[in-house]
Amino acid sequence: MTNLGSSTALNAARRAADLTALGDDDAVDVVVIGGGITGAGIALDAAARGLLVVLVEKHDLAFGTSRWSSKLVHGGLRYLATGNVGIARRSAVERGILMTRNAPHLVTAMPQLVPLLPSMSGPSRALVRIGFAAGDGLRALAGTPATTLPRSRRIDAARAIALAPTVRRAGLDGALLAHDGQLIDDARLVVAVARTAAQHGARILTRVAASAATGTSVRLTDQLTGESFELSARAVINASGVWAGDVDPSLRLRPSRGTHLVFDAAAFGNPTAALTVPIPGETNRFVFAMPQQLGRVYLGLTDEEAPGPIPDVPEPTPEEVAFLLDTVNTALAIELTTADVIGAYAGLRPLIDTGAGRTADVSREHAVVESDRGVLSVIGGKLTEYRFMAEDALDRAVALRGLSAGPCRTHDLPLVGAPANPASTLRAPADLPSSLVARYGAEAPEVVGRATCARPNAAVADGIDVIRAEFEYAVTHEGALTADDVLDRRTRIGLVATDRARVEAVAAEFL
Repeated sequence: MTNLGSSTALNAARRAADLTALGDDDAVDVVVIGGGITGAGIALDAAARGLLVVLVEKHDLAFGTSRWSSKLVHGGLRYLATGNVGIARRSAVERGILMTRNAPHLVTAMPQLVPLLPSMSGPSRALVRIGFAAGDGLRALAGTPATTLPRSRRIDAARAIALAPTVRRAGLDGALLAHDGQLIDDARLVVAVARTAAQHGARILTRVAASAATGTSVRLTDQLTGESFELSARAVINASGVWAGDVDPSLRLRPSRGTHLVFDAAAFGNPTAALTVPIPGETNRFVFAMPQQLGRVYLGLTDEEAPGPIPDVPEPTPEEVAFLLDTVNTALAIELTTADVIGAYAGLRPLIDTGAGRTADVSREHAVVESDRGVLSVIGGKLTEYRFMAEDALDRAVALRGLSAGPCRTHDLPLVGAPANPASTLRAPADLPSSLVARYGAEAPEVVGRATCARPNAAVADGIDVIRAEFEYAVTHEGALTADDVLDRRTRIGLVATDRARVEAVAAEFL
């Protein structure tokens, strides 16, 4: 298997070369099916252990659930409240690894504000206070310093209003404030993990479908040309999320839909903290109005049963939209309506089917299972624990297939864009836009410095803080093959239809 070197660049030319070279290989060590966060994590773990790995994805990186999350790296507080100490502790540990070692450029501390309003009972307030204190304990147990995630505390009403200007003023008795991890973008994390895997020699192939998978082979079909071929492997790992049953029909998943609404941040008074609102009648569930990049606020999320065929792009329901608006309005001095909603998205959680009960109560644990045909599948789990899930899957593959692999290295492996990753070689100019640094970290100088387009520093459209060099970099380095890849996954401009319409022609220039 030919190694293209340490380049992190994913593009059409590399894809073509990798596909051609695969036809000459007798076998690879590992084939990973699925280009979401779990599949990308497995590819990185395998490549970092010295294995020959190929990742195939039918669509694009982060095409499915991995781009539809709340963009949070949870510390596991909710799971602690339900008595699941194991997943709570692991989540806190994995959050700390991402924030301090793997991706400090992509995950930052998000202030999380719970307003103390008359509608919130004394026991509920006490429960939140206890929960936040337990969260501080989890953070300390995980070894994450308070300089990275500040301790929780109570703040007065004036400070609460400064952080969340549209919070209801009448009867406001201050707020409880804690911090959790927030991704600049979940799809950007997937791309960073996949490119880091490529940096370690993995072949990352989008628009390649897998079929007829067994423990030692898989049929691959290039979706762009229609050409198919068989690829032999020592291990085949199914990480296709809610579509895992298409690869192994014996799997039983129970998808649940999580919906978010998109607002102009001005509708919430341009907040700097996530407004956290208890769901009436629930003891441990909230909706979050979270400040996001591009001057937006995402409001989420729901947890609804989603039976039936799995759509490529799930759609929010009117009932979910109404639920989110009704809930957040209980904590606002204004009333938001559907007229304020400028976009919406929904994702399907790949939950393991454990029988009856609400999907909100189904465990977020993952499992690694082997099919009758020898395919290993990773099912369940949550984004925060992707690295741990990948390590578990690779450990199983190494043990079952006798692979010659080194130990897991991803605990301390900086992703592309992290300051400690050696890929970035250009010195940062002083005038880089803060939005560019937030999305690319130490790689931001590369985005501008390697641009060949006209007006690389110009915004792609008035009022959108994405520059033309980012569109070019998406195509030359981040594996974008279509305008949708650029607008919906490398950037999040496409979440707002009017913004998408303004930049589609610009994206087309780079393809």
